[in-house]
Amino acid sequence: MRALRILLITAVVLGGLFVAADRLLLSYAEQEAAEKVRARQGASGTTEVSIAGFPFLTQVAGKELERVDVTVRGVEASAGGRRMVISEMSAALRDVRLGGGFSSATATTATGTARISYADLAKAVEEDVTVAYGGNGKVKVTGTVDIGGRTLSRSVVSTVSLVDGGTIRVRADEVPGEGIPMLENLIRQKTDFDREISGLPQGMELEKVQVEEGGFVITVTGRNVPLTG
Repeated sequence: MRALRILLITAVVLGGLFVAADRLLLSYAEQEAAEKVRARQGASGTTEVSIAGFPFLTQVAGKELERVDVTVRGVEASAGGRRMVISEMSAALRDVRLGGGFSSATATTATGTARISYADLAKAVEEDVTVAYGGNGKVKVTGTVDIGGRTLSRSVVSTVSLVDGGTIRVRADEVPGEGIPMLENLIRQKTDFDREISGLPQGMELEKVQVEEGGFVITVTGRNVPLTG
């Protein structure tokens, strides 16, 4: 009986040490991965990495992680050839394969969201144009034009859609002409625009776009997405 008790105590102690070591190495791996992801994407903000599954050491031994959650803030991208910042991108990466020497990692599949604020989007559109939330899933776009020596500013409510798998399209639902010849066309030249989004992590593609009070929320998906390396 005493021998059994000693064996049980030893098992509990060893199990506790294993769990402690597992969690310690997990924390270190998450920090290292976050630094590599941040450097890879050239992010200006913080980067967070969370590795799911237990035990971590067993997954490492098999060189495959079942799920890794990544959040990157301040991702530099471009829209229509102009620099733009994605304020936050979060993704759930599944079946992450670890490379030799653990210097690289690639996710078999990935799903997530990218958030673009109206202020950042405005930097990628024409001058004298502002973009704001218009309510009911639409945006309000304000443009300024010159007609016959007069400067006119008009705001329109616009619908946002995703076309060609990577381009955000903004189109005014209606532009009041007010009896001024060519006014509608001139306003639309300012307020209607397409912006192709590039600079996303390799392997990630735009799936759909939604309009919220804080900005655009874009669903992204991907396959064979490099996490590091």
